Amino acid sequence: MFSLLLQHRVGCEQSNSVIVVVFPHVGKHQRCSYSAQPANAPPHSDPPVHELRKTRQYEPPYYGQQHASTITWKVKSTLLDLFADPITLTRQLVDIASPSHEEQALCDALEEALTATIASGALQQPLTMERIANNLIVRTDLGFDQRVILAGHLDTVPVADNVPSAFITDDQGQQALFGCGTVDMKSGDAVFLHTLLQACRAGTLAVDVTLILYEAEEVAERFNGLKHLAETRPELLQGDVAILGEPTAATIEAGCQGSIRLKITAHGTRAHSARSWMGHNAMHDLAAVISRVARYTARNIVIDGCEYREGLNVTWCESGVATNTIPDQAWMFVNFRFAPDRSVEQALTHLLEVLELSPEQRVAPDAAPQLPDGTITYVIDDACAGALPGLDQSAAAELVAATGETPRAKYGWTDVSRFAALGIPAVNFGPGDPSFAHKRDEQCPLWMITRVSEVLHDYLTGNSVTNA
Repeated sequence: MFSLLLQHRVGCEQSNSVIVVVFPHVGKHQRCSYSAQPANAPPHSDPPVHELRKTRQYEPPYYGQQHASTITWKVKSTLLDLFADPITLTRQLVDIASPSHEEQALCDALEEALTATIASGALQQPLTMERIANNLIVRTDLGFDQRVILAGHLDTVPVADNVPSAFITDDQGQQALFGCGTVDMKSGDAVFLHTLLQACRAGTLAVDVTLILYEAEEVAERFNGLKHLAETRPELLQGDVAILGEPTAATIEAGCQGSIRLKITAHGTRAHSARSWMGHNAMHDLAAVISRVARYTARNIVIDGCEYREGLNVTWCESGVATNTIPDQAWMFVNFRFAPDRSVEQALTHLLEVLELSPEQRVAPDAAPQLPDGTITYVIDDACAGALPGLDQSAAAELVAATGETPRAKYGWTDVSRFAALGIPAVNFGPGDPSFAHKRDEQCPLWMITRVSEVLHDYLTGNSVTNA
Protein backbone atom coordinates (compact mmCIF):
# COMPACT_ATOMS: atom_id res chain seq x y z
CA MET A 1 0.00 0.00 0.00
CA PHE A 2 0.95 3.62 -0.36
CA SER A 3 2.24 5.69 2.50
CA LEU A 4 3.34 9.30 2.39
CA LEU A 5 5.20 10.37 5.48
CA LEU A 6 5.96 14.02 6.00
CA GLN A 7 8.67 13.58 8.57
CA HIS A 8 8.60 17.25 9.42
CA ARG A 9 5.52 19.44 9.25
CA VAL A 10 5.60 22.42 6.91
CA GLY A 11 5.97 25.46 9.14
CA CYS A 12 8.42 24.05 11.68
CA GLU A 13 11.70 25.73 12.50
CA GLN A 14 14.22 23.28 11.08
CA SER A 15 15.72 24.29 7.75
CA ASN A 16 15.32 21.05 5.85
CA SER A 17 13.24 17.91 5.87
CA VAL A 18 12.73 14.86 3.73
CA ILE A 19 9.50 13.56 2.31
CA VAL A 20 9.85 9.84 1.67
CA VAL A 21 7.31 8.48 -0.77
CA VAL A 22 7.01 4.73 -1.20
CA PHE A 23 4.08 3.45 -3.16
CA PRO A 24 3.89 -0.15 -4.29
CA HIS A 25 0.19 -0.54 -4.98
CA VAL A 26 -2.26 -1.64 -7.62
CA GLY A 27 -4.55 1.32 -7.93
CA LYS A 28 -6.93 0.56 -5.07
CA HIS A 29 -8.88 3.68 -4.15
CA GLN A 30 -8.32 4.46 -0.48
CA ARG A 31 -10.40 7.08 1.28
CA CYS A 32 -8.68 9.22 3.89
CA SER A 33 -10.09 8.06 7.23
CA TYR A 34 -10.26 11.52 8.77
CA SER A 35 -10.89 13.68 5.77
CA ALA A 36 -11.99 17.23 6.54
CA GLN A 37 -13.44 18.27 3.23
CA PRO A 38 -15.34 21.56 3.54
CA ALA A 39 -19.07 21.09 3.98
CA ASN A 40 -19.75 23.34 1.02
CA ALA A 41 -17.45 21.45 -1.33
CA PRO A 42 -19.36 20.36 -4.43
CA PRO A 43 -20.13 16.64 -4.74
CA HIS A 44 -18.84 14.80 -7.75
CA SER A 45 -18.17 11.22 -8.66
CA ASP A 46 -14.43 11.28 -9.21
CA PRO A 47 -12.14 9.13 -7.04
CA PRO A 48 -11.40 10.38 -3.54
CA VAL A 49 -8.46 12.59 -4.44
CA HIS A 50 -11.11 15.30 -4.18
CA GLU A 51 -11.75 14.39 -0.54
CA LEU A 52 -8.18 14.38 0.74
CA ARG A 53 -7.48 17.23 3.12
CA LYS A 54 -5.13 18.19 5.94
CA THR A 55 -3.58 14.87 6.83
CA ARG A 56 0.05 13.80 6.84
CA GLN A 57 -0.46 10.13 6.03
CA TYR A 58 -2.74 9.16 3.21
CA GLU A 59 -3.11 6.96 0.17
CA PRO A 60 -3.75 8.85 -3.06
CA PRO A 61 -5.74 7.12 -5.78
CA TYR A 62 -4.29 6.22 -9.13
CA TYR A 63 -7.63 5.74 -10.87
CA GLY A 64 -7.25 2.01 -11.37
CA GLN A 65 -3.83 2.19 -13.03
CA GLN A 66 -1.09 -0.09 -11.82
CA HIS A 67 1.93 1.71 -10.47
CA ALA A 68 4.91 0.86 -8.32
CA SER A 69 7.95 2.94 -7.50
CA THR A 70 9.96 4.52 -4.73
CA ILE A 71 10.84 8.21 -4.68
CA THR A 72 12.65 10.37 -2.14
CA TRP A 73 12.13 14.12 -2.36
CA LYS A 74 13.92 16.81 -0.36
CA VAL A 75 11.81 19.86 0.31
CA LYS A 76 11.98 23.05 2.29
CA SER A 77 10.13 22.60 5.56
CA THR A 78 9.86 26.25 6.58
CA LEU A 79 6.57 28.03 6.05
CA LEU A 80 6.31 29.32 2.50
CA ASP A 81 7.28 32.98 2.36
CA LEU A 82 4.62 34.53 0.15
CA PHE A 83 6.30 37.93 0.39
CA ALA A 84 9.60 36.60 -0.95
CA ASP A 85 10.74 37.71 -4.38
CA PRO A 86 9.11 35.63 -7.14
CA ILE A 87 12.32 33.74 -7.94
CA THR A 88 12.73 32.58 -4.34
CA LEU A 89 9.05 31.70 -4.15
CA THR A 90 9.33 29.69 -7.37
CA ARG A 91 12.12 27.66 -5.77
CA GLN A 92 10.02 27.00 -2.70
CA LEU A 93 7.11 25.74 -4.81
CA VAL A 94 9.33 23.58 -7.02
CA ASP A 95 10.96 21.98 -3.99
CA ILE A 96 7.59 20.63 -2.86
CA ALA A 97 7.11 18.07 -5.61
CA SER A 98 3.51 17.80 -6.82
CA PRO A 99 3.05 15.41 -9.75
CA SER A 100 -0.55 15.02 -10.87
CA HIS A 101 -2.81 13.40 -8.23
CA GLU A 102 -0.19 14.20 -5.56
CA GLU A 103 -0.79 17.93 -5.10
CA GLN A 104 -1.91 17.69 -1.48
CA ALA A 105 1.44 18.47 0.18
CA LEU A 106 1.86 21.62 -1.91
CA CYS A 107 -1.77 22.63 -1.48
CA ASP A 108 -1.46 22.13 2.28
CA ALA A 109 1.66 24.31 2.42
CA LEU A 110 0.02 27.07 0.40
CA GLU A 111 -3.18 26.94 2.44
CA GLU A 112 -1.16 27.16 5.64
CA ALA A 113 0.90 30.11 4.42
CA LEU A 114 -2.10 31.96 3.02
CA THR A 115 -4.09 31.41 6.21
CA ALA A 116 -1.23 32.84 8.29
CA THR A 117 -0.79 35.79 5.94
CA ILE A 118 -4.50 36.66 5.85
CA ALA A 119 -4.73 36.43 9.66
CA SER A 120 -1.57 38.46 10.25
CA GLY A 121 -3.17 41.83 9.55
CA ALA A 122 -0.35 42.69 7.15
CA LEU A 123 -2.68 43.24 4.20
CA GLN A 124 -4.16 46.70 3.65
CA GLN A 125 -6.51 45.18 1.08
CA PRO A 126 -8.03 42.03 2.60
CA LEU A 127 -8.25 38.61 0.99
CA THR A 128 -10.54 35.64 1.51
CA MET A 129 -9.58 32.05 0.76
CA GLU A 130 -11.55 28.88 0.08
CA ARG A 131 -10.21 25.39 -0.43
CA ILE A 132 -12.15 22.86 -2.49
CA ALA A 133 -10.29 19.54 -2.68
CA ASN A 134 -6.77 20.48 -3.82
CA ASN A 135 -7.91 23.76 -5.35
CA LEU A 136 -7.38 27.13 -3.69
CA ILE A 137 -9.49 30.19 -4.50
CA VAL A 138 -8.17 33.50 -3.14
CA ARG A 139 -10.25 36.65 -3.71
CA THR A 140 -10.50 40.33 -3.05
CA ASP A 141 -13.87 42.05 -2.78
CA LEU A 142 -12.93 45.71 -2.89
CA GLY A 143 -15.81 46.95 -5.01
CA PHE A 144 -13.83 47.78 -8.14
CA ASP A 145 -15.59 47.80 -11.50
CA GLN A 146 -13.22 45.23 -12.97
CA ARG A 147 -12.22 41.73 -11.83
CA VAL A 148 -9.12 39.97 -13.13
CA ILE A 149 -8.79 36.20 -12.78
CA LEU A 150 -5.34 34.68 -12.33
CA ALA A 151 -5.27 30.91 -12.80
CA GLY A 152 -2.50 28.35 -12.57
CA HIS A 153 -2.25 24.62 -11.96
CA LEU A 154 -0.35 23.13 -9.03
CA ASP A 155 0.53 19.79 -10.60
CA THR A 156 3.50 18.85 -12.74
CA VAL A 157 4.45 15.88 -14.84
CA PRO A 158 6.26 13.10 -12.91
CA VAL A 159 9.55 14.10 -11.32
CA ALA A 160 12.56 12.98 -13.37
CA ASP A 161 15.60 13.53 -11.14
CA ASN A 162 14.87 17.26 -11.31
CA VAL A 163 13.80 18.05 -7.74
CA PRO A 164 15.12 19.86 -5.71
CA SER A 165 15.66 23.01 -7.74
CA ALA A 166 19.01 24.61 -8.51
CA PHE A 167 20.37 27.78 -10.03
CA ILE A 168 22.22 27.18 -13.30
CA THR A 169 23.63 29.03 -16.30
CA ASP A 170 21.80 28.04 -19.48
CA ASP A 171 23.18 27.56 -22.99
CA GLN A 172 22.74 31.27 -23.73
CA GLY A 173 24.73 32.25 -20.67
CA GLN A 174 21.60 33.37 -18.80
CA GLN A 175 20.98 32.70 -15.14
CA ALA A 176 18.15 30.20 -14.86
CA LEU A 177 16.30 28.08 -12.32
CA PHE A 178 16.36 24.32 -12.93
CA GLY A 179 13.71 21.91 -11.69
CA CYS A 180 10.43 20.15 -12.38
CA GLY A 181 7.74 22.81 -12.72
CA THR A 182 10.03 25.79 -13.18
CA VAL A 183 8.45 26.25 -16.62
CA ASP A 184 5.13 24.42 -16.38
CA MET A 185 4.06 26.20 -14.32
CA LYS A 186 5.21 26.92 -10.79
CA SER A 187 7.03 30.07 -11.86
CA GLY A 188 3.68 31.37 -13.10
CA ASP A 189 2.03 30.39 -9.81
CA ALA A 190 4.79 32.14 -7.86
CA VAL A 191 4.44 35.32 -9.90
CA PHE A 192 0.68 35.37 -9.30
CA LEU A 193 1.06 34.82 -5.55
CA HIS A 194 3.88 37.33 -5.18
CA THR A 195 2.20 40.07 -7.20
CA LEU A 196 -1.18 39.72 -5.51
CA LEU A 197 0.22 39.58 -1.97
CA GLN A 198 2.61 42.50 -2.50
CA ALA A 199 -0.15 44.69 -3.93
CA CYS A 200 -2.56 43.79 -1.13
CA ARG A 201 0.07 44.54 1.50
CA ALA A 202 0.76 47.95 -0.07
CA GLY A 203 -2.93 48.60 -0.73
CA THR A 204 -2.29 49.40 -4.40
CA LEU A 205 -4.64 47.06 -6.27
CA ALA A 206 -6.75 48.97 -8.80
CA VAL A 207 -8.93 45.97 -9.72
CA ASP A 208 -10.50 43.08 -7.87
CA VAL A 209 -8.61 39.81 -8.28
CA THR A 210 -9.50 36.13 -8.10
CA LEU A 211 -6.53 33.77 -7.88
CA ILE A 212 -7.29 30.11 -8.64
CA LEU A 213 -4.61 27.48 -8.03
CA TYR A 214 -5.94 24.12 -9.15
CA GLU A 215 -5.06 20.46 -9.40
CA ALA A 216 -4.69 17.86 -12.16
CA GLU A 217 -4.15 19.87 -15.33
CA GLU A 218 -1.48 17.55 -16.72
CA VAL A 219 -3.71 14.46 -16.84
CA ALA A 220 -7.04 13.45 -18.35
CA GLU A 221 -9.60 16.24 -18.49
CA ARG A 222 -12.03 14.48 -16.15
CA PHE A 223 -9.62 15.11 -13.25
CA ASN A 224 -9.00 18.80 -14.02
CA GLY A 225 -9.68 20.95 -10.97
CA LEU A 226 -10.61 24.02 -13.01
CA LYS A 227 -13.09 21.93 -14.97
CA HIS A 228 -14.78 20.82 -11.75
CA LEU A 229 -14.95 24.40 -10.49
CA ALA A 230 -16.43 25.57 -13.79
CA GLU A 231 -19.11 22.88 -13.56
CA THR A 232 -19.95 23.10 -9.86
CA ARG A 233 -18.99 26.64 -8.78
CA PRO A 234 -19.03 28.72 -11.98
CA GLU A 235 -19.48 31.94 -10.00
CA LEU A 236 -15.86 31.59 -8.84
CA LEU A 237 -14.67 31.91 -12.44
CA GLN A 238 -16.57 35.10 -13.22
CA GLY A 239 -14.50 38.11 -14.23
CA ASP A 240 -13.68 40.59 -16.98
CA VAL A 241 -10.48 38.91 -18.16
CA ALA A 242 -8.54 35.77 -17.22
CA ILE A 243 -4.78 35.29 -17.28
CA LEU A 244 -3.38 31.75 -17.35
CA GLY A 245 0.21 31.54 -16.14
CA GLU A 246 1.20 28.89 -18.70
CA PRO A 247 4.72 29.33 -20.10
CA THR A 248 4.86 31.84 -22.96
CA ALA A 249 8.43 33.17 -22.65
CA ALA A 250 6.99 36.32 -21.03
CA THR A 251 4.93 37.20 -24.11
CA ILE A 252 1.15 37.21 -24.33
CA GLU A 253 -0.20 34.24 -26.25
CA ALA A 254 -3.83 34.86 -27.03
CA GLY A 255 -6.61 32.30 -27.14
CA CYS A 256 -5.77 28.73 -28.00
CA GLN A 257 -6.41 26.19 -30.71
CA GLY A 258 -8.93 23.42 -30.29
CA SER A 259 -8.12 19.74 -30.51
CA ILE A 260 -9.94 16.63 -31.70
CA ARG A 261 -8.41 13.17 -31.41
CA LEU A 262 -9.96 10.19 -33.17
CA LYS A 263 -9.06 6.54 -32.80
CA ILE A 264 -9.67 4.96 -36.20
CA THR A 265 -9.80 1.17 -36.52
CA ALA A 266 -9.80 -1.04 -39.61
CA HIS A 267 -11.27 -4.54 -39.28
CA GLY A 268 -10.17 -7.64 -41.18
CA THR A 269 -9.58 -11.38 -40.81
CA ARG A 270 -6.44 -12.99 -39.45
CA ALA A 271 -4.59 -15.59 -41.54
CA HIS A 272 -1.14 -17.09 -42.05
CA SER A 273 0.84 -14.93 -44.46
CA ALA A 274 1.54 -18.03 -46.58
CA ARG A 275 -2.22 -18.27 -47.13
CA SER A 276 -3.04 -14.58 -47.20
CA TRP A 277 -6.06 -15.12 -49.47
CA MET A 278 -7.78 -16.74 -46.50
CA GLY A 279 -7.65 -13.48 -44.54
CA HIS A 280 -8.18 -9.77 -45.00
CA ASN A 281 -5.35 -7.33 -44.19
CA ALA A 282 -6.71 -4.58 -41.95
CA MET A 283 -3.51 -2.55 -42.22
CA HIS A 284 -3.93 -2.20 -45.97
CA ASP A 285 -7.37 -0.68 -45.42
CA LEU A 286 -6.06 1.71 -42.80
CA ALA A 287 -3.28 2.81 -45.15
CA ALA A 288 -5.86 4.54 -47.34
CA VAL A 289 -6.90 6.75 -44.42
CA ILE A 290 -3.26 7.48 -43.59
CA SER A 291 -2.76 8.66 -47.17
CA ARG A 292 -5.61 11.15 -46.80
CA VAL A 293 -3.97 12.59 -43.70
CA ALA A 294 -0.60 12.82 -45.47
CA ARG A 295 -2.14 14.70 -48.41
CA TYR A 296 -3.98 17.22 -46.24
CA THR A 297 -2.99 20.87 -46.55
CA ALA A 298 -3.59 22.69 -43.28
CA ARG A 299 -4.75 26.27 -43.28
CA ASN A 300 -3.36 29.32 -41.50
CA ILE A 301 -5.73 32.06 -40.37
CA VAL A 302 -5.21 35.43 -38.69
CA ILE A 303 -7.62 36.37 -35.87
CA ASP A 304 -7.19 39.63 -33.92
CA GLY A 305 -3.71 39.93 -35.40
CA CYS A 306 -2.67 36.44 -34.25
CA GLU A 307 -1.87 33.76 -36.81
CA TYR A 308 -3.14 30.29 -35.97
CA ARG A 309 -1.67 27.29 -37.80
CA GLU A 310 -3.90 24.24 -38.02
CA GLY A 311 -2.49 20.74 -38.26
CA LEU A 312 -3.68 17.19 -38.98
CA ASN A 313 -1.41 14.31 -38.07
CA VAL A 314 -1.27 10.61 -37.33
CA THR A 315 0.20 10.46 -33.84
CA TRP A 316 0.10 6.72 -33.15
CA CYS A 317 -0.40 3.73 -35.41
CA GLU A 318 -0.35 0.05 -34.53
CA SER A 319 -1.06 -3.28 -36.18
CA GLY A 320 0.23 -6.80 -36.37
CA VAL A 321 0.08 -10.07 -34.51
CA ALA A 322 3.26 -11.76 -35.67
CA THR A 323 5.69 -11.36 -38.54
CA ASN A 324 4.05 -14.23 -40.43
CA THR A 325 0.42 -13.29 -39.76
CA ILE A 326 -2.08 -11.14 -41.66
CA PRO A 327 -3.40 -8.59 -39.13
CA ASP A 328 -7.11 -8.67 -38.45
CA GLN A 329 -7.08 -5.22 -36.89
CA ALA A 330 -5.15 -1.99 -37.36
CA TRP A 331 -5.72 1.27 -35.53
CA MET A 332 -4.32 4.74 -35.27
CA PHE A 333 -4.85 8.02 -33.48
CA VAL A 334 -5.37 11.11 -35.61
CA ASN A 335 -5.08 14.54 -34.00
CA PHE A 336 -6.62 17.65 -35.58
CA ARG A 337 -5.51 20.97 -34.09
CA PHE A 338 -7.91 23.63 -35.32
CA ALA A 339 -8.09 27.41 -35.13
CA PRO A 340 -10.53 28.92 -32.63
CA ASP A 341 -12.82 30.29 -35.34
CA ARG A 342 -14.13 26.72 -35.72
CA SER A 343 -16.41 25.14 -33.14
CA VAL A 344 -15.82 21.52 -32.13
CA GLU A 345 -18.80 20.51 -34.26
CA GLN A 346 -17.49 22.37 -37.31
CA ALA A 347 -14.02 20.95 -36.83
CA LEU A 348 -15.36 17.40 -36.51
CA THR A 349 -17.47 17.77 -39.66
CA HIS A 350 -14.43 19.00 -41.56
CA LEU A 351 -12.24 16.21 -40.20
CA LEU A 352 -14.68 13.48 -41.19
CA GLU A 353 -14.92 14.94 -44.70
CA VAL A 354 -11.14 14.91 -45.06
CA LEU A 355 -10.85 11.33 -43.80
CA GLU A 356 -13.90 10.23 -45.84
CA LEU A 357 -15.65 8.93 -42.75
CA SER A 358 -19.31 9.28 -41.83
CA PRO A 359 -21.11 9.66 -38.49
CA GLU A 360 -22.53 6.15 -38.99
CA GLN A 361 -19.02 4.71 -38.60
CA ARG A 362 -18.69 6.00 -35.05
CA VAL A 363 -18.74 3.37 -32.29
CA ALA A 364 -18.69 3.53 -28.51
CA PRO A 365 -15.24 3.61 -26.86
CA ASP A 366 -15.72 0.24 -25.15
CA ALA A 367 -17.37 -1.49 -28.11
CA ALA A 368 -15.78 -4.66 -29.54
CA PRO A 369 -17.99 -5.38 -32.54
CA GLN A 370 -17.51 -8.28 -34.94
CA LEU A 371 -17.54 -6.43 -38.24
CA PRO A 372 -17.19 -7.45 -41.88
CA ASP A 373 -13.82 -7.29 -43.59
CA GLY A 374 -12.92 -3.81 -44.78
CA THR A 375 -15.05 -2.02 -42.19
CA ILE A 376 -13.53 1.12 -40.69
CA THR A 377 -14.84 2.60 -37.43
CA TYR A 378 -13.82 5.50 -35.24
CA VAL A 379 -14.07 6.69 -31.66
CA ILE A 380 -13.88 10.32 -30.54
CA ASP A 381 -11.11 9.96 -27.99
CA ASP A 382 -10.97 13.64 -27.07
CA ALA A 383 -12.52 16.91 -28.23
CA CYS A 384 -11.73 20.33 -26.78
CA ALA A 385 -12.91 23.68 -28.06
CA GLY A 386 -10.45 26.43 -28.81
CA ALA A 387 -10.64 29.98 -27.46
CA LEU A 388 -10.81 33.16 -29.49
CA PRO A 389 -8.16 35.75 -28.57
CA GLY A 390 -10.64 38.31 -27.23
CA LEU A 391 -8.06 41.05 -27.58
CA ASP A 392 -10.74 43.52 -28.64
CA GLN A 393 -12.07 43.49 -25.06
CA SER A 394 -10.88 46.49 -23.04
CA ALA A 395 -9.51 44.49 -20.11
CA ALA A 396 -7.43 42.30 -22.42
CA ALA A 397 -6.28 45.31 -24.44
CA GLU A 398 -4.95 46.95 -21.27
CA LEU A 399 -2.86 43.87 -20.51
CA VAL A 400 -1.43 43.88 -24.02
CA ALA A 401 -0.57 47.55 -23.58
CA ALA A 402 1.20 46.75 -20.30
CA THR A 403 3.58 44.36 -22.06
CA GLY A 404 4.37 46.78 -24.87
CA GLU A 405 4.68 43.82 -27.23
CA THR A 406 2.63 42.26 -30.00
CA PRO A 407 0.74 39.17 -28.81
CA ARG A 408 0.96 35.89 -30.68
CA ALA A 409 -1.31 32.90 -31.09
CA LYS A 410 -1.27 29.97 -28.68
CA TYR A 411 -0.95 26.80 -30.75
CA GLY A 412 -1.51 24.28 -27.99
CA TRP A 413 -4.72 23.81 -26.00
CA THR A 414 -4.87 25.40 -22.55
CA ASP A 415 -7.50 26.10 -19.92
CA VAL A 416 -8.18 29.54 -21.43
CA SER A 417 -10.82 27.60 -23.35
CA ARG A 418 -12.83 27.11 -20.15
CA PHE A 419 -13.02 30.86 -19.62
CA ALA A 420 -13.85 31.48 -23.27
CA ALA A 421 -16.80 29.09 -22.89
CA LEU A 422 -18.06 31.37 -20.10
CA GLY A 423 -17.71 34.43 -22.33
CA ILE A 424 -14.59 35.70 -20.53
CA PRO A 425 -11.62 36.80 -22.67
CA ALA A 426 -8.51 34.93 -21.59
CA VAL A 427 -4.82 34.96 -22.46
CA ASN A 428 -1.75 32.92 -21.59
CA PHE A 429 1.05 34.92 -19.99
CA GLY A 430 3.80 33.35 -17.94
CA PRO A 431 7.54 32.83 -17.53
CA GLY A 432 9.42 30.01 -19.21
CA ASP A 433 10.14 28.76 -22.69
CA PRO A 434 7.38 26.22 -23.43
CA SER A 435 9.86 24.05 -25.34
CA PHE A 436 11.40 23.17 -21.94
CA ALA A 437 8.08 22.08 -20.43
CA HIS A 438 7.93 18.43 -19.28
CA LYS A 439 11.64 17.89 -19.98
CA ARG A 440 14.16 16.33 -17.64
CA ASP A 441 16.27 19.51 -17.92
CA GLU A 442 13.30 21.86 -17.38
CA GLN A 443 14.62 25.35 -16.65
CA CYS A 444 13.39 28.93 -16.64
CA PRO A 445 15.52 32.06 -17.20
CA LEU A 446 15.33 34.28 -14.13
CA TRP A 447 14.68 37.41 -16.17
CA MET A 448 11.39 35.95 -17.43
CA ILE A 449 10.11 35.50 -13.88
CA THR A 450 11.04 39.08 -13.06
CA ARG A 451 9.60 40.45 -16.31
CA VAL A 452 6.18 38.80 -15.92
CA SER A 453 6.03 39.91 -12.29
CA GLU A 454 6.74 43.53 -13.22
CA VAL A 455 4.19 43.61 -16.05
CA LEU A 456 1.52 41.98 -13.92
CA HIS A 457 2.17 44.37 -11.03
CA ASP A 458 1.77 47.39 -13.30
CA TYR A 459 -1.41 45.94 -14.79
CA LEU A 460 -3.10 45.10 -11.48
CA THR A 461 -2.17 48.40 -9.84
CA GLY A 462 -3.16 50.57 -12.78
CA ASN A 463 0.37 51.77 -13.51
CA SER A 464 0.27 50.48 -17.09
CA VAL A 465 -2.77 52.65 -17.85
CA THR A 466 -1.20 55.66 -16.13
CA ASN A 467 2.09 55.22 -17.96
CA ALA A 468 0.32 54.77 -21.29
